[in-house]
Amino acid sequence: MLRAEAGTISLRPGQPPTPIWSLVAAPADPPLRLTRGDELKITLRNELPLPALLNWHGIDGVPSAEPLLARPPLAAGDSETLAIPLRHAGTFLCDLRLAGDGASRPLPARALVVAESEPVAVDREEILLIEDWRLRADGTAIAPGADPDDATPLYTVNGELALEITARARERLRFRFINGCQRTVIAVKIETYELRVMALDGQPAEPFFARNGAIVLAPGGRADAFIDAGASAGAMSSILLHDGKQARPIGRLIVSSESPSRDAALPAAPPLPSNGLPALLDLKSALRFDVALDRETDWTMPAHFTASAAPAFRVKAGRTVVLAMANRGKLPAVFHLHGHHFRLLDRLDDGWKPFWLDTLAIGGGETQRAAFAAEHPGRWLLEAVAADWAAPRLVGWYSVE
Repeated sequence: MLRAEAGTISLRPGQPPTPIWSLVAAPADPPLRLTRGDELKITLRNELPLPALLNWHGIDGVPSAEPLLARPPLAAGDSETLAIPLRHAGTFLCDLRLAGDGASRPLPARALVVAESEPVAVDREEILLIEDWRLRADGTAIAPGADPDDATPLYTVNGELALEITARARERLRFRFINGCQRTVIAVKIETYELRVMALDGQPAEPFFARNGAIVLAPGGRADAFIDAGASAGAMSSILLHDGKQARPIGRLIVSSESPSRDAALPAAPPLPSNGLPALLDLKSALRFDVALDRETDWTMPAHFTASAAPAFRVKAGRTVVLAMANRGKLPAVFHLHGHHFRLLDRLDDGWKPFWLDTLAIGGGETQRAAFAAEHPGRWLLEAVAADWAAPRLVGWYSVE
């Protein structure tokens, strides 16, 4: 059971905690963790004084879980139950933010981990759910959609201002990085380590080392990366976050004085087991659609959304779709595709990057093209928002028939 309720978070050391809205699991509050092939059955109880709308990042092909299209906002005091078949392993995210713009308090996010049914060659894993806050001088936090000029930006990891992780020498760790920020595109790195990216947005990738050691994530984006802890006991490396303005430490990785996990470093890990997404996409016969992220006439705010409005596009199941996503604004814009993952295409549409995504940040004045196989019949949301705290979150939809 998940409860949406009033809560607090400590954002000012030595000062009273800050009121927020919380999303907690009952009776305990561990990370949500299951295995591929399981069914996740969630009952959401809304104890907030406003409607709640559970939104998922990374769950493909479950039209009954779609907010607004299949599930209207849950009224205060009501409950609903949802069953989600977990066909894919990976790192996922759920939140209540789709209807959170302008709320009296910011709304939370939660990680969902779906483990592979096959063994993965790591010693242990760490979840890093990174969230951003805008804090006023009186200690109150403002929700997005409001002017943040008088507020200080802060970041937490797993609800804490700093995180300390201890590893044994030569221990292999799997980091599940989650950008749970409301509007901020971030880059994350661990000093002195190369991050070997194994999955993005929950889907296995052809392994590669992060460029300059940093993983860039749009809000809602996720990355799984492996590292092998160093051999020197006591070695400390800062975990750094860059938000486009400055780099700031959000944690530390420390090599403990315990006996090493092994005598020699492990060989490079093989790719993660496939989730069964198609190896090839038929770009030549693809249906092509333009998506203007900054043209507000093509979008609506969630509070005003109606499924009777015309979809952005319709497509028959089994077809390949190419989207040209244009951001003619000055700020980066974030695009989130529900229902399917997509490949980011090369500039000449003659190939694609070796990973899948469901969320993409597009720079101001840029156009990016992406392709996906329309495998899942149903009605699916599209989300767009500028990377600015006061910008409205916007939605549209598409249909696979």
